[in-house]
Amino acid sequence: MPTPHNQAEKGQIAKKVLMPGDPLRAKFIAETFLENPELVNSVRNIYAYTGTYKGEKVTVMASGMGMGSMGIYSYELFSLYDVDQIIRIGSAGAYVANLALKDVVLADSVWSESTFARTQNGYDKDIILPNQELNKKIMKVAEELKIPVTLARVHSSDVFYCEKNVDDYKEINRKHQCACVDMESFALFHNADVLGKKAACLLTISDSFPLGQKATAEERQTAFTDMMKVALEACL
Repeated sequence: MPTPHNQAEKGQIAKKVLMPGDPLRAKFIAETFLENPELVNSVRNIYAYTGTYKGEKVTVMASGMGMGSMGIYSYELFSLYDVDQIIRIGSAGAYVANLALKDVVLADSVWSESTFARTQNGYDKDIILPNQELNKKIMKVAEELKIPVTLARVHSSDVFYCEKNVDDYKEINRKHQCACVDMESFALFHNADVLGKKAACLLTISDSFPLGQKATAEERQTAFTDMMKVALEACL
């Protein structure tokens, strides 16, 4: 049952999916942590690998960048491939100085000015929540692994480069209490809500606006292993 975006057959995608944005991060996770990973999708180089982690069948699939891309892949996974839960494992830019590079954040809510949800089904609110049961499991796993995870509201944006006439990160933090920014979580949470599925979002800080720090491209692909370990253990 392939789609125009996914060549995998039904059954080749696990019920539990980890979803980084970067295809090369998906490849790294699969080859580093999964047993017998099989490449089940490479359409548009959006790699999806299915293997086992401590005996549990898991798929790691890239989402690409932005809500449009996440919206397509997560909707198809939930609705056509019978996926029960998706944990996004992405990077984020910190809006607050107490979040340093490589810190891990778990979204307890997502605010967005995006029209994604309104266009998709008429949802007219600007805040969406993750699945609370899945979030609790992730936090429990993080505590057991002794990996610090910060619960925070995430700003999910359609735009990476903004002009100076719109609110900057300081104003967004002040008005909406967002501690960091990504570009996919709002679409993921909305699709999960619409289709009655579970979704969560773990993020590693790759940039700090207050501190002027940035991770390298290689670090974004391979160095965010704390987040990866928490997400994988939460699939068990």
